[in-house]
Amino acid sequence: MNKYEVIRDILEKSSYTVAMCGTEMMKESGMPSLRAPEIAYRVEKEYGYSPEEIFASVFYTNRKETFFKYYREEMLKPPLEPSEGFYALAELEKRGKLQCTIANNVHNLPGRAGCEKVLNLHGTIFDNECPRCGKRYPMEYIRDSKKIPLCEKCMIPVRPKVLLFGEQVDNQLMTKAVEEVTRADTLLLLGTPMNSGLCEGYVKYFEGSRVIIIHAQEHYLDEKADVALHEEVKTALPKIVWPEGKKA
Repeated sequence: MNKYEVIRDILEKSSYTVAMCGTEMMKESGMPSLRAPEIAYRVEKEYGYSPEEIFASVFYTNRKETFFKYYREEMLKPPLEPSEGFYALAELEKRGKLQCTIANNVHNLPGRAGCEKVLNLHGTIFDNECPRCGKRYPMEYIRDSKKIPLCEKCMIPVRPKVLLFGEQVDNQLMTKAVEEVTRADTLLLLGTPMNSGLCEGYVKYFEGSRVIIIHAQEHYLDEKADVALHEEVKTALPKIVWPEGKKA
């Protein structure tokens, strides 16, 4: 059997599969890397600060107007759309072959592709609330604001519920992610090596029997996986899920 068939067979026989979606899957959906030199240079030239400086809790606290200008233009426009890899994940869940997806992208790409059980460790751009009264606001309210988006009732800044640099993942979410990884008998690592920020704190809790890695770049830790397929997730996973081609 080739690797597509091996992975398909493992997923078919698995009783509880958990997928972890890494940074490479975001890039495949069109999200530029904040750390890419050309992006960092442009942002610093336009805003006067690096992306990592702006997208930080300290910056949000002290320079909200610049933060929201950057947030609207760089994070909310244009909207990021799920790649075919995320739609293949949703199909696996629909078939009962995927029980949970853990992601660290703030655009909720798995959920928007159709996955129902998703743990977004870094929050999402679609969750915004007033820190005083708790009123919730849609992404469009933030995107269409002219300066600092204010709560209509309290007249204080609405807080995007996304994880900023300098903040910790919510304890309840971390606990749920650990529980899911512990429960799994198959771990599907997509667009990420084992030692990434997404995986490092969770893979150590895996007690199951099979680890599958699908990502484009080879990594020395890939040898610890049962199967490692070096291909972009957006092309590889659909081949596994729809071996005869996706039907319209």
